[in-house]
Amino acid sequence: MKKNLLFLLVFILHHGTSLFAQQTAANDDKIQWYSWNEAMALNKTQPRKLLIDVYTDWCGWCKVMDKQTFPDAEITNYLNKNFYCIKLNAEMRDTIEFSGNKFAWVSPEQGGGRNGIHTLAYSLLDGNMSYPTIVYLTEKLERVSISPGYKKPAQLMPELKFTGEEFYKTKNFNDYMKSSEKGN
Repeated sequence: MKKNLLFLLVFILHHGTSLFAQQTAANDDKIQWYSWNEAMALNKTQPRKLLIDVYTDWCGWCKVMDKQTFPDAEITNYLNKNFYCIKLNAEMRDTIEFSGNKFAWVSPEQGGGRNGIHTLAYSLLDGNMSYPTIVYLTEKLERVSISPGYKKPAQLMPELKFTGEEFYKTKNFNDYMKSSEKGN
């Protein structure tokens, strides 16, 4: 009886650990997306740069990036190691409190476009509302850049490295790309 119980316990521990390892590996294949508040809380204790994917539910190119660009293994691994990633719906109706300000949805009747607009998205994009747009912030929540438009993995990766490895501190993105092409 003790032998069977011990065998059962070893079996459960072994397969439970194996299942956990499989689930962890599966999660590494996907970008860890956070809400605005989750990312801000994490950034206070473990600072990282932030990537904010500003999108809308009706944006076709946003959906293409979600299906073709963000699942790319190199993109996913780099983002999960170097950034807190936030998906920010530019038309969401939730209020976000940040840095002593309240950001909220503005209805079309109040000047919020066809479907309304969230004032945090408006602020992050300097009012240039196009989707998808990625906004990069430093650990101190200072904006590095605004990058509008659909990007394939090969187009997004240089942007990630430019911000993640802080090349923005010494050169602009065009100079970075020229030096990258030359192998410098």
